[in-house]
Amino acid sequence: MTQQTKSIIESVKDGVVGSIRGAGEITDAVVNTVSGSVINLIEKTGATGAALTTAMAEVARGAMEGVAAIGGDVGKAAKGTVIGVLRGTREVGAEASETISATAGAVVKSTADIGGSVGSAARGAVEGAIDAAKELGLSVEDAASAAAGGALKAAGDVSSAAVDQVRDALTGTISGVKVVLKEPFKRERDE
Repeated sequence: MTQQTKSIIESVKDGVVGSIRGAGEITDAVVNTVSGSVINLIEKTGATGAALTTAMAEVARGAMEGVAAIGGDVGKAAKGTVIGVLRGTREVGAEASETISATAGAVVKSTADIGGSVGSAARGAVEGAIDAAKELGLSVEDAASAAAGGALKAAGDVSSAAVDQVRDALTGTISGVKVVLKEPFKRERDE
């Protein structure tokens, strides 16, 4: 891990912890910290494409670590992270779907790394995608599908048990939206 990566993760983690302790509300604290961090990263670095995707994954990691550090709800943190990233990037169309998918994947991967519930994180990411889609005038069905796909793909990189947890958490309707899971993500082997 590079020094810049550590710096981004620690900065977001500290911001989330401070915001939650100050306000006591996880989702809003994460949304505000994440969106501010994403805006700051874009302004400072001009990151786009793959560099922005990497930076968003680091921001997501910091948010999830921050919430875990205070024993908070990873589902609420995941929801806030997805909303915050979309507010920070203000992306629409195909870019928004890619951003949602990548962020949901980063949230699930980070949650697995810290030993949290990947199912709860995946569900929170889908809820966040739906809320952000409504706010930004995007298709809620496309946003939910993109989040579910990103979460499922990331779970496939973790373990078959993680895939099962994510699939179970995302089956059915979430926030009034029927979530459609596509399952090309099978893990070849467990580690």
